[in-house]
Amino acid sequence: MKMIGKRLLACLLCAVLLLGCGLFGAAEDAPADPPAASDTAPFRISCTINGDPATQRGFCWYTKAETPSVIELTQADGTPADAAIDYKDVTAWEGNYMHQALATGLQPGTTYTYRLGDGTTFSQPGVFTTDNKDGQVDFIAVADIQASNLENFRRGASTVSAALRTLPTAEFMVNLGDFTNDSTNEEWDYYAQAMDGVSLQTTLAPIAGNHDGLGVWHWFENLFCLDTSESVQNLNGVNYSFEYGNVHIAVVNTNDLLSVSRAQLRWLRNDLNSTSCDWKIICMHKSPYTLGKDGKWPDAMYLQRALTKVADDCGVDLVLSGHDHQYLRTKPLKGNKLDPDGTTYVLAGTAGTKRYEVRPFLANHFLNTSFIDALVVQRDGWANYWDGEDWEQSDPRNVGGCFSCIRADGGTLTLNAYILADAADENGGEVITNVDTLTLTKPVGQNQPTFTGDNTTSKAAFYLDVVPSFLALAGYTFGEWLPKFLLMLPELIKVYAEEGIF
Repeated sequence: MKMIGKRLLACLLCAVLLLGCGLFGAAEDAPADPPAASDTAPFRISCTINGDPATQRGFCWYTKAETPSVIELTQADGTPADAAIDYKDVTAWEGNYMHQALATGLQPGTTYTYRLGDGTTFSQPGVFTTDNKDGQVDFIAVADIQASNLENFRRGASTVSAALRTLPTAEFMVNLGDFTNDSTNEEWDYYAQAMDGVSLQTTLAPIAGNHDGLGVWHWFENLFCLDTSESVQNLNGVNYSFEYGNVHIAVVNTNDLLSVSRAQLRWLRNDLNSTSCDWKIICMHKSPYTLGKDGKWPDAMYLQRALTKVADDCGVDLVLSGHDHQYLRTKPLKGNKLDPDGTTYVLAGTAGTKRYEVRPFLANHFLNTSFIDALVVQRDGWANYWDGEDWEQSDPRNVGGCFSCIRADGGTLTLNAYILADAADENGGEVITNVDTLTLTKPVGQNQPTFTGDNTTSKAAFYLDVVPSFLALAGYTFGEWLPKFLLMLPELIKVYAEEGIF
């Protein structure tokens, strides 16, 4: 009986073990619940310049859940596009999942519609048109939405929407940086909520601002699918270039070693000397010429020495920048002096709601006022347009979001700057004011490239230039900036005591 009892107990234990294994096996093999539709919905959608704008586009989007990456790309008549799409691996990033892809083999001068998703859940359709290589191009420039809450992001989106309505032929939009204020997930979600609908209407050429990342490496390149093949470094932004129509645009990352490294200046010089386009434009965040609050610090002012030298030597026509939240256009400058054959610098104002008034103590210390051709300054409740004498003129039509519309056609380049007023007219309609117009002309077909070859920068070359780059900035800071700062310091203290402006 004892033996039978032991055998029965052994059988019972085996049965329990087998049953347990079956139960655990069933639990392992059971399919997981599919993610909710809200977790698979694409957001933070962007279609970007990436390589040749006639044949390529970059795409980036995010999802809350890990999903496959699928792009539906069709021509205007609804037929599938005959293009190759190279998908990058889906990557977890800051609590979400990043999707990026590059479309190649697109047809020049063709309008495409796209949807981004996982094969089941897709975004709303977006649209873009490739460069038709006819020598004419229209584009929009905005800067510094730099919001912290949804309402202010929506106001920035209203400015961008007004720009697209003002220039419906715009083929792409340059954003000169500071997309958000603190570069948090919450703010990028607000940006997406306000801007995704607008972003679907155009191709973006993004520039990294000093607020885009704030110490979290690779934020910028993980938000936009860009050509990083020649970028000097990608930790806090990306430098790249492209040609659209008869315009060569070089994007400079002014977060590079506080302002700009020697390695990036070398890349910029080679890049500008490698094109046969008639028009050369530099786009960057920090501005070398400004009367805003950041114009008193050496990182931005160093550009007035180092970067403008490259612009002078390479025959740059126009430099577009942001950072200081006011609209300012210089007369043509070369060697930091007035010169009709020089470069025009445009500080593009802010598309957002954070606006900087003039710091008068900067005048004729860091910016000679005779260099200024147009200046619109805004702060809460009022705005002024500088007439060469009076800083304090006010016009309510100048209080609002700023954008610029640019056209290059043959030997003529025009820039029109506009303000979308915060205040509506008496009928509740929007008020858009053309606050500045620039026209440049030149003979065409005379630019010949002088640089060919490899313009990439190795890690070794970049790091070998780190110390010399900091020494160059330090030399400027103590040799040129500090004496000017000390000379203007009494006036700075006086203005701060009287107006609270620093």
